[in-house]
Amino acid sequence: MDVLTLTNAPEAPFLQQQLEALEERGVSVTVRAVGGDPTTPQSRGPVPYLRFFRTVRAEPLAEYDLIHAHYGLTAPMALAQRQLPVVLSLWGSDVHGPVKPISRLCAPRCDEVIVMSQAMADAIDRPCRVIPDGVDIGMFEPQPREAALEAVGWSKNVANVLFPYAPDRSVKNYPRARRIVNVVRERLEKPVQLRTVSGVDHEAMVTYMNAADSLLLTSHSEGSPNSVKEAMACNLPVVAADVGDVRERLEGVEPSTVATSDEELIDGLTETLERGVRSNGRDAVREVSLEATTDSLLEVYEAVVRDGNDDDADDHPSQHRENPPRA
Repeated sequence: MDVLTLTNAPEAPFLQQQLEALEERGVSVTVRAVGGDPTTPQSRGPVPYLRFFRTVRAEPLAEYDLIHAHYGLTAPMALAQRQLPVVLSLWGSDVHGPVKPISRLCAPRCDEVIVMSQAMADAIDRPCRVIPDGVDIGMFEPQPREAALEAVGWSKNVANVLFPYAPDRSVKNYPRARRIVNVVRERLEKPVQLRTVSGVDHEAMVTYMNAADSLLLTSHSEGSPNSVKEAMACNLPVVAADVGDVRERLEGVEPSTVATSDEELIDGLTETLERGVRSNGRDAVREVSLEATTDSLLEVYEAVVRDGNDDDADDHPSQHRENPPRA
């Protein structure tokens, strides 16, 4: 099977892992990405996306079996052609944020839509397949704690709370994390340190998670946050706001906390740090391992291609859907 993948974030670790897993299963993947630097908002105005229409049109579509568009803003480019079926993966902020109108407009015109949680599916006006991003449980696994602490340079006499995002990523709500930790610090005799980690190699995050005492997630919104699943694979306790599929993922995981208020986050983090034990998260995360989610994605691909081959051209969605507005 040959797949044309469209994305505006080709360096996203979870996307790279997914593509590598597909290629290991025999899928040939060609990636085309929107121009501009995704970390620099001013370089990602309308112009790079308008140019991306030309990029996709220049592709020899006869060489592919389907187009897989990642993130709602790439859906119009995938739908601008009528030759191939389109699979759309929505990532979270394109369902709950300002991109939502484009995602809702394009989703009904795609052959399949993949979302990361049932909450995302409920926000889209069409049937969706719920397939969270998979976690590589071969990479993310428990490591000896003292060795991990030494590797990252953290003291074992400090309760280390991991915030695995850049503080300036507004959706991750760093000010709330800092506020929570400041209160917890007053409750505990042991020093508490909020550790923000970003910009490191994905593989290095394994060591940080094994060195930490807890992961703290305070995001405004999420789809299926990979940091939570990766922490679970390392048996790192998680204290998280009730966003995305976090409550479902952490069901039965102990210790862990899913909170709807600052007070619950404070109480949960305090208790977790006082107990000072690892969780049983690795057992629970196996159902969303990279292997399992790749199986599900391949089922979607095979169904879309099979339906496209079985239907007459006039009956197939990719042949008669209307092109969405390009604004």
